[in-house]
Amino acid sequence: MIRCYITDRNFRRTADSNPRGGSAPLISLLHTIARNLIDGADWIQLREKDLPAPELLALVKSARALPNPRGVKIIVNSRMDVALAAGADGLHLPAGSIPPNRWRAIAPPGFLIGASCHGLDEVRAAESSGADYVLFGPVFAPKSKSSELAPGGLDQLHEAARAVKIPVLALGGITRENMQSCIDAGAAGIAGISMFQDC
Repeated sequence: MIRCYITDRNFRRTADSNPRGGSAPLISLLHTIARNLIDGADWIQLREKDLPAPELLALVKSARALPNPRGVKIIVNSRMDVALAAGADGLHLPAGSIPPNRWRAIAPPGFLIGASCHGLDEVRAAESSGADYVLFGPVFAPKSKSSELAPGGLDQLHEAARAVKIPVLALGGITRENMQSCIDAGAAGIAGISMFQDC
């Protein structure tokens, strides 16, 4: 089972965070990343959408400099330039992005490119355009953010997993209590924020 931690430094900030901004949320996030590198995730997707490119690059480089004895893959959300400059292991594309095969030509060997999908057509399109994996959801109601999309449930997850040969990871409201049901439905793994970050 692939476990993918999606970061969000603004989600349930810990006591050392500074509500007015500053470096404290990033320091807290790096602590959480460090913990998941040792025992937790198999992939870590750095999804700090509001960070300017220089700050995101510094974050990715800092994450890559942390001890990583299990070889956890560091994936950057949206920014191929940052991913390449930092030597990250992959790029994750939000729904509606440029297709994966457009980025493949400049990606190094073994570089992962994944995509977020919310329906069967998107899952099939992601596979046909060269995605290595997809995040499919929301399966359940998300715990870390509001969503305009209705939860698809385990039946839609099962259909998505059967529709393609690439790994499909369940996303949206995933908990330690329901993640096995996602695997039983055919998912190759699970992805989320709260179950990795809220501790």
